[in-house]
Amino acid sequence: MLRLSKRVEYGLIALRHFAAIQEGTVCTAKEISQKYNVPHELLAKVLQKLAQARIIQSYQGVRGGYVLVHHPSSIKISHVINAIEHEKPMLAECYADGPESCIIFDDCTIRRPLGKIQKNINHFFHSMSIAEIV
Repeated sequence: MLRLSKRVEYGLIALRHFAAIQEGTVCTAKEISQKYNVPHELLAKVLQKLAQARIIQSYQGVRGGYVLVHHPSSIKISHVINAIEHEKPMLAECYADGPESCIIFDDCTIRRPLGKIQKNINHFFHSMSIAEIV
């Protein structure tokens, strides 16, 4: 089954939070973790990855925290997943790990249909924005 990791889920929760509040409002990892009951340390690491990908910006100091850099409609779900996981979620093991991971790769009757589904999933993540989950 295709699943998003907890890191990606927490990243999407945080970005949805940023998108739902007043533009330019700075929020801390602690505020977000407390509001949505997610682990602070893991969320902080996810927010750092999102900052490295320039999806959010980090501010240091007493009034520090994070702020959304781009409009939510321009941030694609695929960009968020890639920033956090550095790979696409894959439906089939042979697509994730390569042909050598499957003993029936050459004779598999569902590999191509699963490939079509995977292509649609990739397209969906690339076309859906954070604004659509607010």
